[in-house]
Amino acid sequence: MHIKHLMEKNSFQSNSDFYTPTGIHVYFKDSLSDGVDIEKVVAKLESKIPRHLLEEIEMIIVGQFDEFMERSINAFYDSGTIYVSNVQDNNQDLYDDLVHEIAHSIESPHGYYLYGDEKIKKEFLAKRNRLHDILWNMGFKAPKSFFREIEFNQEFDDFLYKKVGYDKLSQVLQGLFINAYAATSLREYFATAFTEFYMHANHNFLKRVSPEVYKKINGAQKESTLDDAI
Repeated sequence: MHIKHLMEKNSFQSNSDFYTPTGIHVYFKDSLSDGVDIEKVVAKLESKIPRHLLEEIEMIIVGQFDEFMERSINAFYDSGTIYVSNVQDNNQDLYDDLVHEIAHSIESPHGYYLYGDEKIKKEFLAKRNRLHDILWNMGFKAPKSFFREIEFNQEFDDFLYKKVGYDKLSQVLQGLFINAYAATSLREYFATAFTEFYMHANHNFLKRVSPEVYKKINGAQKESTLDDAI
């Protein structure tokens, strides 16, 4: 996700490594921001997200990593581990980051269930096509091929955030995408919706804006659904 801090806060609390009830190892490379209770955050996470959707997560490492600045992110998932920034505004901020990376962790093992029928892809590309038309009419010209790509494209990302601008883009995307980040790639379209699903109990907004993704996430809560798809 896009980085929220360029400088670390001055106040930190000391933390000790621990294991969660589901066996996730939480390791502190660097101390977490003062006032952020990661044990409470992870407990909430494990109570909200079904256990079978957490099976890929073996470890959470809290700290600063070169990838954060290089890729303008503050969390990423790789090979069973979530790497998350130790600089957080509050518990909600940390919860958001962790849920988003859990979404990425399930894409590989459950990719056929999520993307096999291409319903999410078609929904995403239809929105991208609409975005192209809106921006074109506003004078922001870009090749239509940009809008047909489902993978992250740095040139397209620069067009959205540098040429169009985040503030203007957020206004344009209201009611079309959950937020501006959801428009950057198919994977982020799914992960942003997954985060929205587990961040808010009321799913009316998600169902209205991204109905196909909502159906997949709602179905993924049932382990039998995923088993049937394999």
